Amino acid sequence: MRGRVIAAAVVRNDAVVPQLVRFAAVGAVSNVLYVAVFVLMQPEGRVIANVAGAAASTVLANELHRRLTFHAGERVHWFTAQWEAGGLALVGLMVSTAAVTALEVAAPGTGALASAVLVVAVTAVVGALRFLALRGWVF
Repeated sequence: MRGRVIAAAVVRNDAVVPQLVRFAAVGAVSNVLYVAVFVLMQPEGRVIANVAGAAASTVLANELHRRLTFHAGERVHWFTAQWEAGGLALVGLMVSTAAVTALEVAAPGTGALASAVLVVAVTAVVGALRFLALRGWVF
């Protein structure tokens, strides 16, 4: 019973910590999509794979953040969320693309999984900053 109460508090509460927990859960789901698209697009090149993975995962994450993380489905229109949160994600894309490009130059034989791990790590740092911006500005 106590576990249900705690879970309900995390799901419904709009305090910072429950939002951060939901933000991380959405991030995990969108990163799974990112990695899948990145690996599938690898034959087209790492930069293209990164852009495709970032685009797919960003659209999904923005909508999940709008509805679940910040409970803003009634306050913020879908297009507004995609436009504003997408702009923030674009900054993250530029940082992750720079990281993938640097890896390609420094170690051209590195496999797709190592590239994806690098981008996920960079994205985690950018994600923390994105949470603050989404919470304070977009939603």
